[in-house]
Amino acid sequence: MERALSDRVARTIRTHELIPPGGQVTCLVSGGADSTCLWHVLRALGYRVSTVHVDHGLRGEESDEDARFCRDVLGAEIVPCDTASRGLSEAGLRAIRYRVTARAGLRATGHTASDQVETVLYRLVSSGATKGIKRKRDDGVVRPLLDVWRDDTAGYCEEHGLDYRVDSTNADTKRGLVRDEILPLLRRLHPGADRNLLALANDRPRLPRALERTLAELLGSTDGTRAADLGHGVRAVREYDAIRLDGRVEFGPWRIESMEPGLVVRTRRPGDRLAGRRKKLQDLFVDAKVPRSARDTWPVVASGDEVVAVPGVATAPGWEDAVRAWKDSD
Repeated sequence: MERALSDRVARTIRTHELIPPGGQVTCLVSGGADSTCLWHVLRALGYRVSTVHVDHGLRGEESDEDARFCRDVLGAEIVPCDTASRGLSEAGLRAIRYRVTARAGLRATGHTASDQVETVLYRLVSSGATKGIKRKRDDGVVRPLLDVWRDDTAGYCEEHGLDYRVDSTNADTKRGLVRDEILPLLRRLHPGADRNLLALANDRPRLPRALERTLAELLGSTDGTRAADLGHGVRAVREYDAIRLDGRVEFGPWRIESMEPGLVVRTRRPGDRLAGRRKKLQDLFVDAKVPRSARDTWPVVASGDEVVAVPGVATAPGWEDAVRAWKDSD
C-alpha cells in the first residue's frame, strides 16, 4: 500500500507540476484520513510540510476535538472561523478556508478520486455539466491525491498506525447523500460506475448542449446548402460536405460581417493606409469629417498588414462586397 500510494502521489505531483521538488507546501487538514494521509506522504516524499486547520466550529465539542487533534498530532496552526462560517454551504465553507489561508502560498488539500467521482455525479445531475475538481487552482491550491481513492488513504493510515478523525455529519450533506445512497445504487447497476464517472472529469470541455444539437443537425446530411445560427452573430454554413463559419464582430456601436477568412478588426495604427490607395487613414478621416475624438476608437478591418475597410469611411478596391458594416442606429 505504502509504495503504491506514495508512487502514485509522486507521479501526480511530477506530471502536473503541483509542488516544486523539495518545495514548501502547507497542508490544509481536517484530521480525517485523507488529509492525515496527505500530511504523512508529502513528508515522506521529502517536501517541507506545514499544516493549517480552519476551525469552523459548527459541530460543538466534536469540532473542538478535531482542532485539538490537528494541533497536537499534525502540528497544525489553528485558524478559528466559527462566526464567519454560520449558515454557509459546503462551497461557502471551502471558500473561507481558501481565503483565510491564502497567505500560506502553495497549499495542498486531501481531495481524492472518490471526491472527484462524487463531484462529477453531483454536478451532472444539478447542472448537466461534468466539470471536476481542478488539480491545480489559480490561487495556489493543489490536489495531490486525486489519483488515489478514499479507501487507499484509510488503508495507508492504518498501515502506518496513523490515527484520524471521522466527521459524524458527513452523511447529512449533499456529498454524503451521493456517497452513501446514490453511488451504491449505481454500483449495483454497473461495477465500473466509479471509474466511468471519474473518466468524465478528464474529458475535454464540451460545447453547450443546444449548440451541439444545432451542429449535429447541420452535419446530418451533405445534400445541398444549409445554414444555422450559432448565436452571438456567428453562423455555420454547410455546402455539401464542407462547412464554414461566418462571423459578425461587434465593435462599439458597429456591427461588421464578412465571409472572407483571416480578417481582423482593430483600431488605426501609425502609418496605416487603405490597400490600393495612397492616402493615409488620417487623411481619410479628415475627408469624411470624422471627429478627432472618435478616430482612435474607430474600427479598422485589416487583412494581415493591409487595411481593407474603414466602416462608414472607405473600402479598398475589390473589397466592396466582402465586408459589410453598420451601426446599431442604422
